[in-house]
Amino acid sequence: MKAKELRELSEDELIKKEIELRQELFNLRFQKETHQLENVMRIRHVRRAIARVKTILNEKRKAS
Repeated sequence: MKAKELRELSEDELIKKEIELRQELFNLRFQKETHQLENVMRIRHVRRAIARVKTILNEKRKAS
């Protein structure tokens, strides 16, 4: 998800998105350890998406 799309979401939606991404990251790590993960780069993309969400959440909290 792009930062522009994330900025359009409310704080509650961003928090839900972060929870979803963290759950996905957990599942990807589990798959990696059991050698079932085909696309290892997906872990990197999810980690960066979590960082984007957290950054935008901090921006919104500072603005209000």
